[in-house]
Amino acid sequence: MATHTAVVEWANSGAGFAKGRYSRAHRWAFDGGAVMHASSSPHSVPLPFSDPAGVDPEEALVAAASSCHMLWFLSLAARKGFDVTYYRDAAEGHMGRNARGQVAMVRIVLNPAITFEGRRPDPAELRALHEAAHDKCFIAASLTAEVVVAEPDAD
Repeated sequence: MATHTAVVEWANSGAGFAKGRYSRAHRWAFDGGAVMHASSSPHSVPLPFSDPAGVDPEEALVAAASSCHMLWFLSLAARKGFDVTYYRDAAEGHMGRNARGQVAMVRIVLNPAITFEGRRPDPAELRALHEAAHDKCFIAASLTAEVVVAEPDAD
């Protein structure tokens, strides 16, 4: 099995650490060279200690689930002979309390909008493609949060 790595780096930029008055802005670096500015969510840690311009872990989790689903969907659609020309997902992550009473990401809703050229899948084929993509997605299989695909919309 593969190993995936990320380097997460933070450095104190001033006084106030012991009192919780420090920046949560940090950096994510990935093995392919991508670097992202990250921070805690302003929903969790108030400004100015969070940086809303940074990707927060909750957003990253939602994006990972959406991206994994999309990549499997594209692969499966291609195998079935569908020509996908555009895929956009306005995914949403919902925080709440899990079964143990902890604050957690409890639901991720994927809202894909897909454009096809030529033959388009009928509603049953589209639903089957999404179900198969969900079943194959490593991220969805790794989560305890519910991951659902909203009623598929194809153009």
